[in-house]
Amino acid sequence: MLTKEEQRISKTISYALRHKPEEFGLVLDTDGFVALDEFIEKMNHTAALNLTIEQIHSLLTRSDKTRWEITDQKIRAVYGHSTKQKIQKESVLPPEYLYHGTAHRFLTSILSQGLIPKDRQYVHLSQDTKTAMIVGKRRDASPVILRVSAQRAATAGIQFYQELEGIWLSDAIAADYLEVIED
Repeated sequence: MLTKEEQRISKTISYALRHKPEEFGLVLDTDGFVALDEFIEKMNHTAALNLTIEQIHSLLTRSDKTRWEITDQKIRAVYGHSTKQKIQKESVLPPEYLYHGTAHRFLTSILSQGLIPKDRQYVHLSQDTKTAMIVGKRRDASPVILRVSAQRAATAGIQFYQELEGIWLSDAIAADYLEVIED
């Protein structure tokens, strides 16, 4: 479990990597990565964080959610990007069904327009209903759970991308592939 100060630092890291890298002088590559040493230097300079490699690794291993990852001495946000530069993902065949938790107030629009990324680059999906419920509760105490016919959608050409911890991303999904299972 992270302390309040560590949570603040983790959220600042996520904000920089997901939404506003330019505010911190960061330039992400096409996969969303930036060199770890450069990241630490820029974050310490622009956000006055006093980060070390050890501290970043500690935050990553002790956090309840994996919002970012370190690979080959580079760091990136795993999902949730809203940067202008589209982060490239490698598409994979999804399981038969994925799930999306949402607030009741969005249901009419979703059933009409489908799931669209809005201000993010990809639609966020969950591998199970429990996780979808947790995600949906961020905006509604009793969210609606949608079942996405993911394999059928993939067969029709919609791209899916597997992330860590049962998180999936996709391009926009037409309403034809959605079914309300918990309302």
